[in-house]
Amino acid sequence: MADNAHGSQPVVRFETHPSRYQHLKLSFDGAIARLSLDVVEDKPLRPGYILKQNSYDLGVDIELADAIERLRFEHPEVRAVVVSSNQPKIFCAGANIYMLGSSTHAFKVNFCKFTNETRLSLEEACAESGQHYIAALNGVAAGGGYELALACEHIVLCDDGSSAVSFPETPLLAVLPGTGGLTRLVDKRKVRRDLADVFSTLAEGVRGKRAKEWRLVDEVAPKSKFDETVLARAQAFVSSTPERKGPGVTLPALEARRWEQDGRCGADYRYVAVSVDAEQRLAQVTALGPEGAPPKTAEELRRLGADAWHLRFARELDDVLVDLRFNQPEVGLVVLKTAGDGAAVRAWDEALLTLAKDDWFAKEIVLKLKRTLKRLDLMAKSLFSFAEPGSCFAGTLLELALASDRTYAKSGETQAFIALSSMSFGPLPMPNGLTRLETRFLGEPGKAEALREERDFIDAETALEKGLVTFAPDDIDWDDEVRIAIEERASLSPDALTGMEANLRFAGPETMESKIFARLSAWQNWIFQRPNAVGERGALTMYGRPERPEFDWRRT
Repeated sequence: MADNAHGSQPVVRFETHPSRYQHLKLSFDGAIARLSLDVVEDKPLRPGYILKQNSYDLGVDIELADAIERLRFEHPEVRAVVVSSNQPKIFCAGANIYMLGSSTHAFKVNFCKFTNETRLSLEEACAESGQHYIAALNGVAAGGGYELALACEHIVLCDDGSSAVSFPETPLLAVLPGTGGLTRLVDKRKVRRDLADVFSTLAEGVRGKRAKEWRLVDEVAPKSKFDETVLARAQAFVSSTPERKGPGVTLPALEARRWEQDGRCGADYRYVAVSVDAEQRLAQVTALGPEGAPPKTAEELRRLGADAWHLRFARELDDVLVDLRFNQPEVGLVVLKTAGDGAAVRAWDEALLTLAKDDWFAKEIVLKLKRTLKRLDLMAKSLFSFAEPGSCFAGTLLELALASDRTYAKSGETQAFIALSSMSFGPLPMPNGLTRLETRFLGEPGKAEALREERDFIDAETALEKGLVTFAPDDIDWDDEVRIAIEERASLSPDALTGMEANLRFAGPETMESKIFARLSAWQNWIFQRPNAVGERGALTMYGRPERPEFDWRRT
């Protein structure tokens, strides 16, 4: 939003570029890229703490998220990425403790969530994009530093007597590894529960061969052969991974027009607009459908580049969502609207999915859409969609409505229409691994798949009958029902709503991803409010002082 959208708290911007990185160094050697941590101590995101020992704050993680995304779009030739440190004897000390200790509760929780999403993007690059990440631990990897390593596909630890992996949060800070560490330990790396228990209470961590025996790392190598071992692993990944054909696609700045007027603020992008009413604690996000005919060939799509509708829309919506999380914490309800030609959305959907079968760039666009919509699923804000005449809740944009806690569609003489497309049936799963349609109709097996036959646009009343919208007020009742729904939601406890929505949105199976957000993040959220961690003499508050923390010993 506007630069002073949230009072005196500094506004966080999430767009950056390698030319502006302060803490990461990105270099290339053919099909191998190196992403080196070299965190500058005196350049934190905000004043008040020093980024010692390659510790990171949100500013570092914004650079990491940008680097991962640019590698996927701008450097298709890269098939292995080595993540290492430029600082001696330290890979990464994790999230900066003084940053956490001085942050608001909301900032801490959103920081952990953003960092989790960055790690998941890295894992998706390994699984889907043919870019394999290798963590080269040439020093201590503690807390979030080891969590970054866990997100990589392969971990090599230097066996030099001092390099180690550790999760010191529980014994030292009375909190948890907040970016999925515990879940990745037992679900992803299949570390035995008893060994994971020991490891997670050893502040000094585990070194050398024991780290490999416990499955905490994949390889150990003596210092004399460490670089050679890492390079050999990178070359092995390159050799076993098919080359992606064609040049990369540059991701330019989005250049949003930010504004303030009469107590409201907002930003206008090309395909997304957002406005915030602070008094009502309400944000309205409007997505516009595509312009022009969809590309018929991979070459046409490449010429459009970052201006291809799906990609630009996804990048713009992504920027809006993280902005709302960090810079507008008091906004409790996000109203989602659309405008444009629903038939055009469906045509672009079918064209993109056809190209994605054989073209890496088209596939990356679909994956970017998936990541952005998952970020929407995970918003700790209520989501209401309003479909009106002129809306284009179709295909990709229908996912906005399916992600919402409620959808209102106007019926009557001038009514709204919605439509499905191939995007509705698999390419854009939620964190639970199901499509939003499958999650919606969990109690009616087969119904989601049966909706594939719905090739026509569906009017509001029919959409209500089919369970695709929540309410379909007519012309007479529409304004009152919308107003009452907004006012009622705004009157409820934000804490209760956050818990309620998180429990209702992810029906069905658990995945590692849903566990991270629904289980670990929920516990971290709770622990961040407990006096044992953040009280006057809590462990996080007392960190770095000579006095010991004081605990309330009652277990709850």
